[in-house]
Amino acid sequence: MKAVQSLVLAVAILFSFTVTSCTNTRQAVYFNNIQESEYLDKAESLEPVIQANDLLSITVSSMNPAASEIFNVSSTTNARNASATNSISQVAGYLVDPDGYIQFPFLGRVKAAGLNKKDFQNAIKDEISQRKLLIDPIIDVRYLNYKVSVLGEVARPAVLTVPNEKLTLLEALGLAGDLTIYAKRDNILLIREEGGKKKLTRIDLTTDALFTSPYYYLKSNDIIYVEPNKTKIAGAGATRQWLPLVLSSLTLVVVSIDRLSR
Repeated sequence: MKAVQSLVLAVAILFSFTVTSCTNTRQAVYFNNIQESEYLDKAESLEPVIQANDLLSITVSSMNPAASEIFNVSSTTNARNASATNSISQVAGYLVDPDGYIQFPFLGRVKAAGLNKKDFQNAIKDEISQRKLLIDPIIDVRYLNYKVSVLGEVARPAVLTVPNEKLTLLEALGLAGDLTIYAKRDNILLIREEGGKKKLTRIDLTTDALFTSPYYYLKSNDIIYVEPNKTKIAGAGATRQWLPLVLSSLTLVVVSIDRLSR
C-alpha cells in the first residue's frame, strides 16, 4: 500500500511540474548577446515640470543665516507613505494647490506649476532680491513626492518613493525584487503622464535598446506594468482545469486499490 501511495505522489508531482513547463532561457535573460559598449547619459533632459499637488521642499540660505531662517519655516502637509504601510503621516513641505501656487513666507502666493526646478528657484530668488529681503539668496528646491509604481510579475509590487529624484527602470525593478521567472521581459509597459496626456510605451529588456531609450530614466508618477508570459498563463489555466480531475482520479485509484488489497 505504501508503494502505491508513493507512486501516486510521484505522478502528482510529475504532473504539476509538466503543466508549469519550462521557460525559454533566452526569454528569461536580460540584454541577450550584448557586447561591451558605451551609451550617452541622457539624465540631463529629465528635469520634471512642477505640477499641481506636488509636494516641495524649499530651503533658503544666504550670508546672513539668521535672516534666512525666517524663510525656512515650511508648512506641514498630510502625505501618504505609500512605499510601506500606506499610512498617513505629517510631512513638512509646500503643497502646490490646484491653481499651481504655493504660499511662501513674506512672498505670499508664488506660481510653481509649469516651471522646472531651476526656473522656480530663480523666480523665488528674484522675488526675494527685488524686495531686498536678502542679499544673494541661494534657493534649493526638492521634490518630496517623487514616486514610481511597479506592478505585475515582480517579486514585490510596490509604490517606490525616491529621495534623490533620479531612478532608472532597472533600479525600480530591483527595488521591487526583480522580475519573476514568469515575467514577459520583451514587453514591459511604461505609463507616463505628460502635458495632461498619458503615454504608453513598450520596452524590450532582452535587447540593449533600453540604454539609448528616453525611458531609461523614470519620471515621477511613472507606472511600470510587467505582463505574465504564456508559460504562467498556460500553466495557471491547465492547473485550474486538470489538477482537480487528476487528484480526484488518483484518490479514486488509491481507495480502490486499498479496498481490493484487504
